[in-house]
Amino acid sequence: QVQLVESGGGLVQAGGSLRLSCAASGRTDRSYNMGWFRQAPGKEREFVATSRWSGGSTYYSYYADFVKGRFTISRDNAKNTVYLQMSSLKPEDTAVYSCAACVYCPNYGSHGQYDYWGQGTQVTVSS
Repeated sequence: QVQLVESGGGLVQAGGSLRLSCAASGRTDRSYNMGWFRQAPGKEREFVATSRWSGGSTYYSYYADFVKGRFTISRDNAKNTVYLQMSSLKPEDTAVYSCAACVYCPNYGSHGQYDYWGQGTQVTVSS
């Protein structure tokens, strides 16, 4: 089992920045795919970003089109923590952001393929 705990959410003005953290514990492994998803009220959960292990110490990052150039995912395996640096935030980025981990998920954009989830952290962007 893997436990994930997010932090760092809050209220920010449009154009501002936030950094979300996701602390993992339990049976963590550097090979796990780590992703961020978000869900706004009345909307489906959607993929935001993922960090995929490619062997050794190599990881590749992938992003949803609507966050490219604004959000950056990173991970510190020594701390078992994944980050989501968000900048140039827009009101439409308002949502609950959740961290997720999967052992094997070829379709990294599909939330159904993730095995473990955090409880989520609220991000609210005011205009």
